[in-house]
Amino acid sequence: MNGRNLETNGNEGSDMLRTENNNYRRAFWIVLTASVVLAIVVSVLWWRLNHTGTASQPVVTSATQSMKAMAQTSPGNASDSERGAAGDPEAGNMPETPLAPIQLTPQRMQSIGVVLGKVESKPVNTELRFYGNVQVDESRQAYVQTRFAGWIRKVYADATGNFIGKGQPLFTIYSPELVSTEHEYLLAKKNSESLQQSKVTGVASGASSLFSAAKERLLQWEVSPAEIEKLDQGGKAITDLTISSPVSGYITQKNALPNMYVQPETMLYTVADLSDVWVLAQVFQSDAGKIKPGDPAEVTVDAYPGRVFNGRVDYILPQLDVNTRTLPVRLVFSNPGLKLRPGMYVNVRAKLPMGRQFVIPASAAFHSGTKNLVFVYSGEGNIEPREVELGPQVGDELVVKKGIKAQEQIVTSANFLIDSEAQLQAAAGAFIPPPPGAGQAALMNAPAEQQANVELTTDPDPPHKGSNIVRVKLTSQDGNPIAGANVTVTFFMAAMPAMGMAAMKTVINASDKGSGMYAGGGDLGSGGTWQVTIRAQQNGQTIANKQLTLNATGGM
Repeated sequence: MNGRNLETNGNEGSDMLRTENNNYRRAFWIVLTASVVLAIVVSVLWWRLNHTGTASQPVVTSATQSMKAMAQTSPGNASDSERGAAGDPEAGNMPETPLAPIQLTPQRMQSIGVVLGKVESKPVNTELRFYGNVQVDESRQAYVQTRFAGWIRKVYADATGNFIGKGQPLFTIYSPELVSTEHEYLLAKKNSESLQQSKVTGVASGASSLFSAAKERLLQWEVSPAEIEKLDQGGKAITDLTISSPVSGYITQKNALPNMYVQPETMLYTVADLSDVWVLAQVFQSDAGKIKPGDPAEVTVDAYPGRVFNGRVDYILPQLDVNTRTLPVRLVFSNPGLKLRPGMYVNVRAKLPMGRQFVIPASAAFHSGTKNLVFVYSGEGNIEPREVELGPQVGDELVVKKGIKAQEQIVTSANFLIDSEAQLQAAAGAFIPPPPGAGQAALMNAPAEQQANVELTTDPDPPHKGSNIVRVKLTSQDGNPIAGANVTVTFFMAAMPAMGMAAMKTVINASDKGSGMYAGGGDLGSGGTWQVTIRAQQNGQTIANKQLTLNATGGM
């Protein structure tokens, strides 16, 4: 038994040893294969770096110099840029690709449907639209009460909603207290008349004072002058006093009934004058700051198609409705023909004067990410994307608060295509002039149409970053010098987003030095490749328009 156990244990040990050897052998081959693959990848990368290192090195150096220059100008911005370049995950999103000015030929502008317009400066009125309900003008409501207790005898105005004119009778009332006062009045009147000729000092004046006091008491009880006159003519107390309407209007509330006993605090009638009405409207919280008392407004009602009622904003109530997040606004409207009836649902349009503003067609604005752009046309196919601050839209126009000037020409259509072209040129990092033979600018460079020959030299040659002098020689086709021309030399370098550089432009006006030679000075903001446009005009016409490329020395 012991021998068999030893043999079994020996076999198991041999199997375990063979398994471990196999595992080690498999791990060795895996490591060897991974090492070979890694060596191949490193060799390929080394080869590519050796062949591209020469071209890549200046870009890295320029980018570093650019970020250092930006750090000197704006330390906060430079720090953010360096963090983003280093791969900081908290550096934020990459900025939007800046837009470069572009130049299009007339044929290209026509093919993509470019339409031009102008920036206008004019008085602008915007408007708000909301809903409301017609209500009685509370300042035109009259409440009928008596200033004495009594019993109503007869009711003339016996139905709510009836129209009643000012001075028309409402009801009659009997009041013992009033009848007693009438007797006092008649007695005081009789005594005043009989004692008018008395020789005793103070008797006539005293009787007259008592009569005036009795009449004043009747007036304080709002007994009408017509009823007092009837009392004077009849010479006896009036038991059934007639109470008349103080205003013209519609009876909106009636509590008077025959034989009803009333007290001075009893509200008997409410009469509303509907020649003017209120409209209580609801304005959204976001529009509450745009509207103010006195702004003109219009009301339309479905019951009267095409009919417009004119009014104004009267008052803005202070309490916001927390359920609808709207602010109540009270408007006043005249009501000819009593067409606007209390309770009607109406549509309100408030006109809000904004004063004189710069406006452009709504189609001229282009929304690019977080920016609002307008493409400004400066002539001869030159289009500049410009960021603007927009205001509200008024009809088919947009108010522009900042970024443009009056009478500037702008593109009002094909903005998407122009934006794409500008982004492509900015991403490419170079200005692309119109191809030869396509458009007016190219035709002017053609020998058959060229009116002047142009030669450009610089001092120093080649130009460098900083101050430079340019000289332009203009000669006619037969070699004679051209004098009296206006010559401009424009240096342009498109934006380079990868290096954090904005577009640069330098315009040099060359003055006439005689013998067809023109010279002027200007500063170049960077070394590198510049696109140069030489334009000469004489008597309002372009006689030369030449484009070329110059490499300037110096860092960026």
